[in-house]
Amino acid sequence: MLAVFIQTLPFFAVIGLGFWAGKTRFFPAEATAYLTKFVFYFALSAMLFNFSASMSMAELFDPRVALAYLLGSLAVYALALAVAFARRRPLAEAAMEAQVAVIGNTGFLGVPMLVLLLGEAAAATIILVLAIDLVVFSTLLTVIVTLAREGRISPDLPRIIGMGLLKNPMIVAMVLGLAWSTTGLALWEPVNAFLVLLGAAATPGALFAIGASLANNRAERLSVAGWLSFAKLVLHPAAVGLAAILLFEVEPFKAGVLIAAAALPVAGNVYILAQHFNIAVARVSAAILISTAVSVATLPAVIALFAR
Repeated sequence: MLAVFIQTLPFFAVIGLGFWAGKTRFFPAEATAYLTKFVFYFALSAMLFNFSASMSMAELFDPRVALAYLLGSLAVYALALAVAFARRRPLAEAAMEAQVAVIGNTGFLGVPMLVLLLGEAAAATIILVLAIDLVVFSTLLTVIVTLAREGRISPDLPRIIGMGLLKNPMIVAMVLGLAWSTTGLALWEPVNAFLVLLGAAATPGALFAIGASLANNRAERLSVAGWLSFAKLVLHPAAVGLAAILLFEVEPFKAGVLIAAAALPVAGNVYILAQHFNIAVARVSAAILISTAVSVATLPAVIALFAR
């Protein structure tokens, strides 16, 4: 475990550097926003396109892996909903807390860190997790919040969800990469070199952006945020692991990658959704901050135990 901790330390050190830069205002909030845009729209998209272009749909979509992750995530999602309802929180708030409990920072932290630590063989499983998070759970949250606020499913909702997916560069990059892979053609060397060069900026850029954005988060409502962080860092990987190993008998390496992906801290895009819907913003912000800080210790342990 110590060896894995030492391997993950540089990743968290870059996050810490970004946090320091944001906290001291050496890197102001406006700069963080533009760096995040660069990583989101360009560097990370280039990396995801390159990974997707080198694999087939059969390699990417393993039904047992998808079902194991989905079932484990839904179990924790349902538990988080139940706990929120027990505290007499309304449906929209309960759904946002459930989102916090299952959506990890797969794009900005999982893809760059886990692929480098576990090898490119892990890429297909991580991309599948990212796709499920972006498509299934983002859609589920939108439907629940709309239902809670309007009391019905708007006829315009499918168009809104579809446009949201089309505007997400990570989804577009993955789809275009898979479409290219079906041609069986190799990328023209200058194009491949361009994507590799641009994608190489994703890892340090994403990690620095995570840290800088955390500097603007506040640790409020600690009891709820602590519970949600526990759900994300402990219950989520446990549920996914049980589903993968016991129910669907996923091969050991893929099961380990699934567990590691589920052990990632809460994703920053959940905070964006919380702001967009104006729901539980302080709770979500605190959970992101706490889970990211605690994952310095928990994530290496999970990787060492299950994903090596």
